[in-house]
Amino acid sequence: MPAPAPDPARAVVVIPTYNERETLLDIARAVLGLRGGWSLLIVDDNSPDGTGRLADELAAAEPRVSTLHRARKEGLGPAYIAGFKHALGEPQFEFVAQMDADFSHDPTDVPRLLEALREAELAIGSRYVPGGRTEGWDLRRRVLSRWGNAYVRLVVGAPVRDMTAGFRVWRRAALEAVDLEAVKTRGYGFQIEMALRAVAAGCRVVEVPICFTERRAGQSKMTGSIITEAVVLPWKLRRLR
Repeated sequence: MPAPAPDPARAVVVIPTYNERETLLDIARAVLGLRGGWSLLIVDDNSPDGTGRLADELAAAEPRVSTLHRARKEGLGPAYIAGFKHALGEPQFEFVAQMDADFSHDPTDVPRLLEALREAELAIGSRYVPGGRTEGWDLRRRVLSRWGNAYVRLVVGAPVRDMTAGFRVWRRAALEAVDLEAVKTRGYGFQIEMALRAVAAGCRVVEVPICFTERRAGQSKMTGSIITEAVVLPWKLRRLR
């Protein structure tokens, strides 16, 4: 007998923001427009462009939107950890999604990831399973991303093809099984660490093919230090396996 469908009314989408004013309204409308009554949590790192103020305006107008303000920009990892802890503090939420604010991730794919939790604790929107792809990337970035994922899998031995994917939906139990206090990665290596910790905790992981599209507006947050962190991190995390 198939497992019951996860209820979107018990799900929240966590979106970290830093200078995302150009896309925040559109991404919020897209998430709130999904069938089933999804909630939205915006985690803003004191954006100088006024993203946080706009998030507060959204929250004042729509009860399904909440905001979490952080004092300064500390990186993707700490922002997500703060958002996850906030979501876990709300007993109505059984499912926690994470995605970018810039439409690199298509909000219409969120229900597919949630549906995949019928048979898993973590669903990953994957570029590197059959049917997955990217759009708007040059050859250098495509090679860097594929090489990076192959490198991580080789070092840590994880059974996930897209370890750096940032489009995910978690069951509450999976996030509770991961020791969030122990997660220290700040950059995009955070995605690697969380996926590996989920596998190490015995969570069932399923990858759902998605199309990752180059951001619509704003500037990429990728830096040389973030890339260096991602290169070194897998060796530090091998002990988890």
